[in-house]
Amino acid sequence: MLLTSSQRRALRRAVALLDIRWGRVALAVLLGSLGLGASVALTSTSAWLIARASQMPHVLTLSVASTGVRLFGISRSVLRYVERLTSHGVALAGMASLRQQVFQRLADSSVEAVAGLRRGDLLVRTGADVDSVGDVVVRGFMPVLVGGAVSLGTVAFMAWLSPASAAILAACLLLAFTAGPFLAARAARRAELAQVAERSELAATALTMVSGGAELAVWGRLDVLRGQLARQEAQLTRLRADAARPAALASGMDTLGMALATLGAILVGIPALTNGTLEAVELAVIVLTPLAAFEATANLPAAATQLVRSAGAAERIMGLLDSASGGDARHAHLPADAAPRLEACGVSVAWPQGPTVARGIDLDVSPGRAVAVVGASGIGKTTLLSTLAGLLPPREGEVTLDRHPLAEARREDAARYVTMTAEDAHIFATTVLENLRVARADVTEEEARHLLHRAGLAGWLRGLPEGVHTLLDSDASNVSGGERRRLLIARALASPAPLLLVDEPAEHLDPETAHALMTDLLALAHPTDGSKPRGIVVVTHHLGALAEADEVLLMEAGPDGIALVADRGSHHQLLARSEDYRGAATEV
Repeated sequence: MLLTSSQRRALRRAVALLDIRWGRVALAVLLGSLGLGASVALTSTSAWLIARASQMPHVLTLSVASTGVRLFGISRSVLRYVERLTSHGVALAGMASLRQQVFQRLADSSVEAVAGLRRGDLLVRTGADVDSVGDVVVRGFMPVLVGGAVSLGTVAFMAWLSPASAAILAACLLLAFTAGPFLAARAARRAELAQVAERSELAATALTMVSGGAELAVWGRLDVLRGQLARQEAQLTRLRADAARPAALASGMDTLGMALATLGAILVGIPALTNGTLEAVELAVIVLTPLAAFEATANLPAAATQLVRSAGAAERIMGLLDSASGGDARHAHLPADAAPRLEACGVSVAWPQGPTVARGIDLDVSPGRAVAVVGASGIGKTTLLSTLAGLLPPREGEVTLDRHPLAEARREDAARYVTMTAEDAHIFATTVLENLRVARADVTEEEARHLLHRAGLAGWLRGLPEGVHTLLDSDASNVSGGERRRLLIARALASPAPLLLVDEPAEHLDPETAHALMTDLLALAHPTDGSKPRGIVVVTHHLGALAEADEVLLMEAGPDGIALVADRGSHHQLLARSEDYRGAATEV
């Protein structure tokens, strides 16, 4: 068998997620069969025409055949072109459907489901693996169906002329249908098993170099990673070369079958011509037709390879989706009229499979209230923010939204009320407007300008050559750090969620810009422009602007190294009674 039982199950499940329109697949198979059949008919008709013309009959005797040659020659190209359009439309639509469902399932899952995956491995599974599964219909199933239909038709045609040559052709086609794909699948299995780990390692290394190239260069680690990448590429090349040998042998099966069929046709055709059971013109047809007939089997080794590759990709994708579903406890619906009040009661926070980093945290935020969380780096502030956003389940205690456990709420329900802007949130390589539409798809140009103005980017917007339609580089490498931070704030403002959680909005900014950004952000809880107030929770090291916050939580490490809320109150209260807070504020 080409596939194991587990691979067959995984492939069936993955193909079901492609949401394939099987009517279009059937149309593509029909068009492919007609196109390939036209190629065989062209060869047969041409053989008959040449052989018959050598006998110098009346020209009208050849008119039908010459017209047939033109018909089959033109229809072959036209039918193949239409078949390509139809089949690739099916494949691309299937890839889009599968990729959307994978992203949706991952977005709805708990963080534990994907926290153990490296970014490079996740990129491979959602990229190349989805493409491999999407290709299975066009490059795996269709060549078998088209090849089988055309082979049966060719054998039937040959049986009408010479049953003996038809039997030989059928046997040789069967050889090409079995031996070639078997050898190709065996080679593909070896390649797939050997290369999957290397491809993931290669993707992870390349992604590390791309995303952290500047930092690696500063620390002198870039050359080390370049060497590692070169070694991984060399190893992958060796594995591919080892797997290519049986693949080359598989390709030779098609040529061997064609040669045997042609030779067999000659061996049975000449005696038939001698004893008068076969015409000379028919001998030319049965000898030359196999040359085109094996065009039906030429793609079978590649189809077997694609089938194995797609099955391996399906196993990895379904494994990812199964782990996402298994770790997803989100099933409860929040009421449509839930009050946007987020509460944390005795919460302990931690990353999956990690130690508890902070505990005993109580917090209350609703529209019109701004809360700041401050403390040393690495003390657990970002982990707390992710827990408040519902991305992480609390290790102890409970986070509720309108008294409903947030950890049990469906992700789309929670997103209606709470949105989080991480410190490293991505800026996409598209227009300013489309970057804001990440938060809400129906943001208009006028709304975008208003959001950018509220985020303090009015002057920046006026300097853009095409306004909100200006293209940004990947991750906004063509804008300053302050502009990038404010653009993320504008995206958060575009969200309809009334509660905003913002991680380190003032990090790496000059003091003046940081102070202005923090002041503008905290002012969202008490707007003066007539807009609706937001609930704000901000994690920051910049304490100078926290006078606008309703409450500040100061986190410090306890005796056991786990962070606690050491003090809480307004900015002025903490300045008056906390020496640590006063010192941190003075440093800023």
